[in-house]
Amino acid sequence: MNAKKIIPAPGYALVEPLEAEKKTASGIILPEAHDEKPSEGLIISLGETSTSKSGKKQPLWKEIKEKAVVVYKKWSGNEYKPQGEKKELLFVKFEDILAVLR
Repeated sequence: MNAKKIIPAPGYALVEPLEAEKKTASGIILPEAHDEKPSEGLIISLGETSTSKSGKKQPLWKEIKEKAVVVYKKWSGNEYKPQGEKKELLFVKFEDILAVLR
Protein backbone atom coordinates (compact mmCIF):
# COMPACT_ATOMS: atom_id res chain seq x y z
CA MET A 1 0.00 0.00 0.00
CA ASN A 2 1.26 3.45 -0.90
CA ALA A 3 1.34 5.68 2.21
CA LYS A 4 0.33 8.70 0.09
CA LYS A 5 -3.05 7.04 -0.55
CA ILE A 6 -3.89 7.00 3.17
CA ILE A 7 -6.26 9.82 4.11
CA PRO A 8 -6.17 10.64 7.85
CA ALA A 9 -9.34 11.31 9.80
CA PRO A 10 -10.29 14.96 10.40
CA GLY A 11 -7.88 16.66 12.78
CA TYR A 12 -4.97 14.27 12.06
CA ALA A 13 -1.80 14.32 9.96
CA LEU A 14 0.03 11.24 8.73
CA VAL A 15 3.70 11.79 9.60
CA GLU A 16 6.84 9.84 8.70
CA PRO A 17 9.14 10.20 11.72
CA LEU A 18 12.69 11.28 10.90
CA GLU A 19 15.64 9.32 12.27
CA ALA A 20 16.44 10.05 15.90
CA GLU A 21 19.84 11.60 16.51
CA LYS A 22 22.52 8.96 17.25
CA LYS A 23 24.93 11.50 18.70
CA THR A 24 24.51 14.10 21.45
CA ALA A 25 25.31 17.78 20.96
CA SER A 26 28.63 17.28 22.77
CA GLY A 27 29.62 14.45 20.38
CA ILE A 28 28.87 11.37 22.49
CA ILE A 29 27.69 8.52 20.26
CA LEU A 30 24.61 6.80 21.64
CA PRO A 31 24.45 2.97 21.72
CA GLU A 32 22.27 0.99 19.31
CA ALA A 33 19.91 0.06 22.14
CA HIS A 34 19.14 3.73 22.71
CA ASP A 35 15.46 4.06 21.86
CA GLU A 36 14.81 7.79 21.99
CA LYS A 37 11.62 8.53 20.13
CA PRO A 38 11.97 11.09 17.35
CA SER A 39 9.98 14.28 17.61
CA GLU A 40 10.45 15.51 14.04
CA GLY A 41 8.77 14.18 10.95
CA LEU A 42 7.66 14.74 7.39
CA ILE A 43 3.94 15.21 6.74
CA ILE A 44 2.75 12.62 4.22
CA SER A 45 -0.94 13.57 4.12
CA LEU A 46 -3.50 15.59 6.06
CA GLY A 47 -7.04 14.95 7.16
CA GLU A 48 -9.66 17.65 6.94
CA THR A 49 -9.84 20.28 9.63
CA SER A 50 -11.76 19.14 12.68
CA THR A 51 -14.88 20.80 14.03
CA SER A 52 -15.30 22.22 17.51
CA LYS A 53 -18.05 21.16 19.90
CA SER A 54 -20.09 24.14 18.70
CA GLY A 55 -19.84 22.87 15.10
CA LYS A 56 -17.36 25.46 13.78
CA LYS A 57 -14.42 24.34 11.65
CA GLN A 58 -11.11 24.68 13.48
CA PRO A 59 -8.69 26.75 11.38
CA LEU A 60 -5.59 24.86 10.22
CA TRP A 61 -2.25 26.59 10.63
CA LYS A 62 -1.35 27.52 7.02
CA GLU A 63 2.24 26.20 7.27
CA ILE A 64 0.99 22.69 8.07
CA LYS A 65 0.88 21.08 4.62
CA GLU A 66 2.14 17.99 2.85
CA LYS A 67 5.96 17.62 2.68
CA ALA A 68 6.47 20.05 5.59
CA VAL A 69 8.91 18.96 8.29
CA VAL A 70 7.30 19.41 11.69
CA VAL A 71 8.15 19.07 15.36
CA TYR A 72 5.49 17.23 17.35
CA LYS A 73 5.04 16.23 20.98
CA LYS A 74 7.48 13.42 21.78
CA TRP A 75 4.95 10.84 22.98
CA SER A 76 2.07 11.82 20.71
CA GLY A 77 0.63 9.96 17.78
CA ASN A 78 -0.56 6.47 17.00
CA GLU A 79 1.84 4.19 15.17
CA TYR A 80 0.82 2.51 11.92
CA LYS A 81 2.85 0.33 9.56
CA PRO A 82 1.27 -0.03 6.11
CA GLN A 83 1.58 -3.42 4.44
CA GLY A 84 4.72 -3.63 2.34
CA GLU A 85 6.29 -0.51 3.87
CA LYS A 86 9.52 -0.65 5.87
CA LYS A 87 8.94 2.40 8.07
CA GLU A 88 6.28 2.97 10.69
CA LEU A 89 4.16 6.07 10.29
CA LEU A 90 2.32 8.13 12.89
CA PHE A 91 -1.14 9.62 12.98
CA VAL A 92 -0.58 12.88 14.89
CA LYS A 93 -3.32 15.26 16.01
CA PHE A 94 -3.04 18.77 14.61
CA GLU A 95 -2.85 20.19 18.15
CA ASP A 96 0.18 17.97 18.91
CA ILE A 97 2.22 19.66 16.15
CA LEU A 98 4.40 22.24 17.86
CA ALA A 99 6.32 23.84 14.98
CA VAL A 100 7.13 23.73 11.29
CA LEU A 101 10.85 23.65 10.35
CA ARG A 102 11.94 25.67 7.34
